[in-house]
Amino acid sequence: MNILRKSLSVILLGSLACAAQAEVKTVTPGVLKVGMDITYPPFESFDGDKVVGSDPDFASDLAKQLGLKADFINTEFAGLILGLKANHFDTVISGMYITPERTAQALAIPYARTGAAIMTKAGAAKEPKVPEDLCGLKVGLQRGTTWVAKLQKLSADYCVPQGKGAIAVSEFPSAPEATQAMLAGNVDAQLEIGGAASQIVERSRGRVRITSPELVYKETLGIYLRKDNEALKQALEEAFAKVRASGEYAALLKKYNLEDVPAN
Repeated sequence: MNILRKSLSVILLGSLACAAQAEVKTVTPGVLKVGMDITYPPFESFDGDKVVGSDPDFASDLAKQLGLKADFINTEFAGLILGLKANHFDTVISGMYITPERTAQALAIPYARTGAAIMTKAGAAKEPKVPEDLCGLKVGLQRGTTWVAKLQKLSADYCVPQGKGAIAVSEFPSAPEATQAMLAGNVDAQLEIGGAASQIVERSRGRVRITSPELVYKETLGIYLRKDNEALKQALEEAFAKVRASGEYAALLKKYNLEDVPAN
């Protein structure tokens, strides 16, 4: 009798778990469509036809917990929130900081912390170590990043009043294009997320170097979802908790040099 009760309990719990998974509605049934700018190693990039990096690894772990297949939709960084709102994908996981401007448009789940590195061409006349050292320089950034406003504020509040010269900010569609502009001498420095900056330096074969001894402007990375998709947000939070408990999350942080965020 006890064995029968236990068997029935297992079957019931399994049925409830399946029912919970079935309630997760996505743009394409059975698929978790993830918007990301696949030009951004080590967060996401192409290795042949395969998408590799911390974000696809993390997204795949989450999708697996939900019984879904992860599908990565390549989208320019500045258009990711617009694409999310237009229902082109279910979520955005693309090295994107959580900011008030973005959370006004979409739901967000914190998943890691990182900061920016300052880079210059090897042998540059000036080697800025902190943001204040960028006064009077031309700085290249990927379009849509939070640092644009930060540098503009630094320029107006500090650089100009101190007579150090304004920071001239140039935005580019992707981080590699900003790097090319720096190598061509069109900008003096580049600001980029730490992990991505390390990859850029490695691939530059000595032509680019990181000049900031520590990461600057540290912030939290977020998983973004549409405002009307609270059900998927809850499901992803539960999936995240399982990924964290499995040890996969800790391994991902170590592999990609990211920092932890407190569990919900």
